[in-house]
Amino acid sequence: MAETKTTCAKKTCSAKKAEPEKILRVGFVGIGGMGNIHIEGYAKDSRVKIVALCDLIPEKCTNAIERHGLCKKTPVYTDFREMIDREELDAVDISTSNDFHSIIAVYALEHGLHVFCEKPDAINVTEAQKMKDASEAAGKVLMVMRNNRYQENSKYLKKFIEDGGAGEIYCGRCGWIRRRGIPGKGGWFTTKEKSGGGPLIDLGVHLIDLSIWLMGNPTPVAVTGCTYNKFADNDAKADSAHAAFGEAKADGIFDVEDLAMGFIRFDNGACLQIEFSWASNIEAERRFVELRGTKAGFTWNDEICCAIWTEDETGKLVDIKPPFEDLGHGHHRAIKHFTDILLEGAEPDYMPIQGVNMIKILSALYESAKTGREVLL
Repeated sequence: MAETKTTCAKKTCSAKKAEPEKILRVGFVGIGGMGNIHIEGYAKDSRVKIVALCDLIPEKCTNAIERHGLCKKTPVYTDFREMIDREELDAVDISTSNDFHSIIAVYALEHGLHVFCEKPDAINVTEAQKMKDASEAAGKVLMVMRNNRYQENSKYLKKFIEDGGAGEIYCGRCGWIRRRGIPGKGGWFTTKEKSGGGPLIDLGVHLIDLSIWLMGNPTPVAVTGCTYNKFADNDAKADSAHAAFGEAKADGIFDVEDLAMGFIRFDNGACLQIEFSWASNIEAERRFVELRGTKAGFTWNDEICCAIWTEDETGKLVDIKPPFEDLGHGHHRAIKHFTDILLEGAEPDYMPIQGVNMIKILSALYESAKTGREVLL
């Protein structure tokens, strides 16, 4: 738990005295696109002090200091171990390539620090399990980004379901499909050794997690899937702003899928169809979750936010489309929840076992695609 400290003004490094308050001292590892989104979230919170930044490219740190108006004397590191060993931290925030998530998280946890990590949890089940075990052994909080849970439409549907409005949710489908939107083509995103896979592990975590969370977190028991790599040599321009993530390399590697489809069965008899692509010949990019219950079904997507399909007491079919003025910034809300856990004792709504189960699903789907058979978990 963070200690009570007296600090200078967070952004100006002023010597002006401040009242003692609970302060969470955070160090950041990985200052790319997502790293800057994370910093922005913490910088909005007066309970947080951004202590140090770490990236293999120091200029990314100095640019972030300027961009976010941080203290100009904020220490910059290229070695996360050195930052953790030297600085007085309460928590570490990780936004590196996927292969480093578990390495950094375990080191931080073993050194008595809480960890917030960008998704996916890890590149395989063994590494995800190491993170969970290290968290439990250290008695420290491990939270991995699940930003879609924190949007207003997601929270609305969660309450609707918990209040019994949907009845028994027994099946559904989810996906995030792009016409063209390969991130950092040739870079770490498309290099399996560093990313763990393509759109399934990049995009799948988001909507599979949201679906399972809304379903009440049933345990996955079996997976079937197919993956395809059809656009590695296609130079068509991206239609998705998300393609800007990562750093493309003209002569780089592309040994991951560009489309994955599959089917998940759960211990309560429910099932979920999935589809994720960086590139496929469809009309346009789309994100969606559609779940069906015995009392009502519902849709979550970018076009209508959410809609509920049900019937009234007379049996007449009824469509409910609640209005939302602002869905909220899911990434920043997830970070605030992490801070609330550490400083206010909030009950965590993400548990590391959920991360292990997620990576089990993704790994099993890749295995199923390879063998052509269903994989039991």
